[in-house]
Amino acid sequence: MTHIPSLDPNVAAQKGFRESEERIKRFWKSAGVEARDGGWIVLLDGRAPKTPAGNAIVLPTEAAARLVADEWNAQGEHLMPATMPATRLASTAIDRVSQTRGPVAEEIARYAGSDVLCYLAETPSGLIERQQTEWGPWRDWAARELGVELHTVEGIIHRPQAPQALARVEALALEMDDFALTGLATAVPLFGSAVLGLAVQRGALAGEAALDLSRLDEAFTEERWGVDEEAAARTAAQRAEATLLQRWFEALR
Repeated sequence: MTHIPSLDPNVAAQKGFRESEERIKRFWKSAGVEARDGGWIVLLDGRAPKTPAGNAIVLPTEAAARLVADEWNAQGEHLMPATMPATRLASTAIDRVSQTRGPVAEEIARYAGSDVLCYLAETPSGLIERQQTEWGPWRDWAARELGVELHTVEGIIHRPQAPQALARVEALALEMDDFALTGLATAVPLFGSAVLGLAVQRGALAGEAALDLSRLDEAFTEERWGVDEEAAARTAAQRAEATLLQRWFEALR
């Protein structure tokens, strides 16, 4: 989402995160975790890195802290921020989402207003059947488990959803802590669906399965016309992100 920037976890252990074009050489031997300040912190050779805003990185569960620590341990000779998505999620939750919870929840609700699961194709029949078979159960799940009832539309012309459904999505988002809310704010635009994002957050659906559902139309086209290298690389990156988000939510439970 546009108001949640992608934060670059370039860091010096004693000075916190820094934005820099310079490649930062690995300065720590190992990363671990420790219970502290009512949560769990990551330690680099016993010293705690900080967020870009200079805040302590305190996570709510040991599993979440270990997910971040594992990224630091996996680094090679130089720090590679692009390979540290959990660190980025943690920093975003602490520095940004904690200060903008209302707008973040509102943006998630807006996605529900044009949820990909609600826009059905007019043709061809094979795609229509697949959408009805695979998307319908998750719309039903949202109504049954979340109290979010969304109606469907044929074609691409936008039709507003009921205000109470969007209000319910916003309320569900605001019930989460900053870390889960950050994950949801990342998952929802990835899938183009608040329903799929909430399903992954609650453990009802795997990340890759949610991605497959979100790109049903695209996959149908690829089956007919093939896949080029650029599209395949983009999908692979999305799969990696979806898997990481599943692990993030699992670690927070």
